[in-house]
Amino acid sequence: MSHRSQSSARVFAWPAAIAMLGALGLFAALLGDGAWDALAWLGLGIPAWLGLRSLWR
Repeated sequence: MSHRSQSSARVFAWPAAIAMLGALGLFAALLGDGAWDALAWLGLGIPAWLGLRSLWR
């Protein structure tokens, strides 16, 4: 069995993207109403959905 090393950028790409999406959702929730609320729901809902989906498997 061969071991292939992966760069740090590749290992942390998805977790960093999910963290940024959550941070943007929190920031949008603080900014205002209307479209900002929809952006906040998406920004916070997608990471939550991804977490729950992995728990259901």
